[in-house]
Amino acid sequence: MTVFITEVAVIGAGPAGLMAAEVLAQGGARVTVFDAMPSAGRKFLMAGRGGLNLTHGEPLPQFLARYRDAMPHLQAAVEAFPPGALRDWSEALGQPTFVGSSGRVFPKAFKASPLLRAWLRRLDAAGVLFALRHRWTGWDEHGRLLFETPDGRRIVSARATVLALGGASWPRLGSDGAWVETLAAKGVTISALRPANCGFTVAWSDIFRQRFEGQPLKGVALTFGPHTVRGEMVITRTGIEGGGVYALAADLRAAIARAGQATLRIALRPGLEPSDLIARLSLRKGKQTFSNFLRKAANLSPVAIGLLQEAAKASGVSLASLSPADLASLVNTVPVRLNGIAPIARAISTAGGIAFDELDADFMLRRLPGVFAAGEMLDWEAPTGGYLLQASFATGAAAGRGVLKWFESRTSCA
Repeated sequence: MTVFITEVAVIGAGPAGLMAAEVLAQGGARVTVFDAMPSAGRKFLMAGRGGLNLTHGEPLPQFLARYRDAMPHLQAAVEAFPPGALRDWSEALGQPTFVGSSGRVFPKAFKASPLLRAWLRRLDAAGVLFALRHRWTGWDEHGRLLFETPDGRRIVSARATVLALGGASWPRLGSDGAWVETLAAKGVTISALRPANCGFTVAWSDIFRQRFEGQPLKGVALTFGPHTVRGEMVITRTGIEGGGVYALAADLRAAIARAGQATLRIALRPGLEPSDLIARLSLRKGKQTFSNFLRKAANLSPVAIGLLQEAAKASGVSLASLSPADLASLVNTVPVRLNGIAPIARAISTAGGIAFDELDADFMLRRLPGVFAAGEMLDWEAPTGGYLLQASFATGAAAGRGVLKWFESRTSCA
């Protein structure tokens, strides 16, 4: 069987892998990018479907704090390729960016496809090769890479390898987590992959589910424990999802793992003072239905009123029987009992992955010299808002620099 030889094999054609390939090519390395999918950047394109949120414009200390426990491990990589550098990189590809009202950074085109096309053209001009429909399955007895392709098994010999295979969310786009068993068999410690920025399950009544599935609750405040976030949530057939939910996902997931459930509190009118809300709910109802009264007096949407009715039903009371003060309290502390976590395949991203203790400062696996890892394969998570892509780009760049540094050290020692 013919063995294909490349200086560096980058496995995974997402943001982390492509950025590693770019840094390596700029450093003079001969690079081949392998991916199981028929085209590059499929999950990147999915991320840009509603507007590509590349990074965030907040000051770097606050930005880094979003990575929580993983911050010390990601700090050097993000500082070496910070949000400003990512914006400059995008502009150099003909895609200038802007900062939205929430601080999120988007390309002015608001799409991922023009940026990806320009990036792939630049990589091609730099001599980067692509081998698509190549599913990595591990190493042979000589340490060579093994791939399954439509034409059968392929063996690849590389001086160094960058693994950028992603987590396990949206597996149909290529990141299926199959690499976990391969690396675990080599003794690499891996924290179990778990849904992050994910939805949660709720035992909705049939009538609520049928009427409100897919409808958003906008401008609400969600509270769990000491944390409150303003944002949006969406009612799903099996529970809830949306930006506000994702911001609390790590804490909610941990609580459900401990106790099997968690109660999220939702303020439907967080901008109203309690006294103002009580005054509005003290008005005479007249002949209108109670739902219509709530819609007019408290400016509540039908889905918000439905959520109130779900909560009242669960506690065995009638909304109409509540005093204005109790009703006002319920409007801004609606309890929603979460009884599970939505499947990882539907999550925006995943938590867990290769333990940072397994990596050196240059993102090389200590147990596997010459093998580097980047992106969502590593044990970190972050909220939506540009933090996910930023760390993927930054760790990909760091792994690319790590390979070049490793080559240099081996040359100087020869």
